[in-house]
Amino acid sequence: MSASETARTVIGIIGNVISFALFVSPAPTFWRIWKNKSVEEFKPDPYIATVMNCMFWIFYGIPVVHPDSTLVVTINGIGLAIELIYLAIYFAFAPNKGRLKVIGWLCVECAFIAVIAVVTLMVFHSHASRSNFVGIFCVIFGVLMYASPLTIMRKVIKTKSVEYMPFYLSLTNFLNGIIWLTYALIKFDLFITISNGLGAVSGAIQLILYAYYRRSTPKNKETEKGKPSEVEMENGKPQQLPMSAEAAAVSGMAA
Repeated sequence: MSASETARTVIGIIGNVISFALFVSPAPTFWRIWKNKSVEEFKPDPYIATVMNCMFWIFYGIPVVHPDSTLVVTINGIGLAIELIYLAIYFAFAPNKGRLKVIGWLCVECAFIAVIAVVTLMVFHSHASRSNFVGIFCVIFGVLMYASPLTIMRKVIKTKSVEYMPFYLSLTNFLNGIIWLTYALIKFDLFITISNGLGAVSGAIQLILYAYYRRSTPKNKETEKGKPSEVEMENGKPQQLPMSAEAAAVSGMAA
């Protein structure tokens, strides 16, 4: 194994660790759902989207599509399992409407990825052409995932408060993008580069906003303990906030 391959493997392992931390970051929210046996105002949309994103990156990384991408497959495989656990917890305590939504969208996603898989394997016959075809979908869904960080950043600018954009989460998002971007550049991969280049830029902007608005954030809000990072108490009910952590984890994940 050459020095560059060794470096790429080490960086990919580090990326797996950081990405895993981002995948498990919503765990306190689901522990709350489990403990209260109620989904309250919580919405499963980000996790449904994450499932699709993970499935595409797993398919992208398998040997028949894009060889030498084992670390891309491992982290997205783990991420997919975690997201399905989250959705299973949601499903267990959701009303019938919420359950139908989860089942319906998961069926649509599985059907869509199946169609893409068939087209990829039947129409394209080289690794390069298959990687290009699947990679385009990976980037498209990755870019769409950045709608969530943009929402939380807009909220920070509007309220002049970083209350719902924790520093360490923003830092982890930034490092996640940088690590996977480095991984992609060592053995150039256009699609991983685009996805994680955007992730690194998004994380950097979050850190800049944090530095700029930190002083204007009320101290009692910034240091308040025990408040879930993904919900906001309003009239005694938890309201789900834009999930920048989840979106960053997904869009840059494996990428």
